[in-house]
Amino acid sequence: MKKTINLAFTDFKLIFRDASLRAFTIFPVILLIVFVYLLPLLTSRYFVLTPYLVIILSMGVLSNTQMFNFISSMVLIDEKETEVAKIYGIIPLSKLQYLFSRFLLPYLITVITTFILLKVQPFFSISVINILLISLLNSMIVPLYVMTMAIMVNNRMQGMVYIKAFNLIILIPVIAFFVPENYIHIFGLFPSHWVFQSISYTVQERSIGWLVILGFLYYGFLLWVVSRHFFKKHFV
Repeated sequence: MKKTINLAFTDFKLIFRDASLRAFTIFPVILLIVFVYLLPLLTSRYFVLTPYLVIILSMGVLSNTQMFNFISSMVLIDEKETEVAKIYGIIPLSKLQYLFSRFLLPYLITVITTFILLKVQPFFSISVINILLISLLNSMIVPLYVMTMAIMVNNRMQGMVYIKAFNLIILIPVIAFFVPENYIHIFGLFPSHWVFQSISYTVQERSIGWLVILGFLYYGFLLWVVSRHFFKKHFV
């Protein structure tokens, strides 16, 4: 375990060797500025925005995953394009250890930045436990997104196109806010739906326990499926 954690920190340092990737680390800070300063100013002047704050917050929380969705995707795609991934395929690490070393810090940092965003946003009072649960669930998008990208994309140029498409897919469940409640969970096939609805429920002071459990189970299943394909295609 210690060896895997050390590798995680070493790998984390390496992903910032590209200046264009380092620039994305400021994205969570920009989100905080928007939600703490800019959005309150806008809502005080344009009251029409108020009914949509829960949607805006949900989209902000999902957008918070974009830092490592982009950074880690580009790193894996670059390694695949340059065939460095073949070297990783023969190092003495189990599949689980490899995934752990690759996604431990991106996942934890996304949890922390999501937690901070939900805690400091001034619009809704959300309990600490709900903030933590939503942060943990939301951050599972990162390994799922990145491995799916690595499976489907062969070079960085192609990756830029796919990232735009993936980002649109992540936001599709926002439609559920505009349909009758009986039809909301039709969008449950999209993983981000469970994050959107967890935020919506907690803002309404409704229990999110079952949403979080279903969300974790669904993400776990998708990660299992995607990781099997990832190990078959990434290292060849």
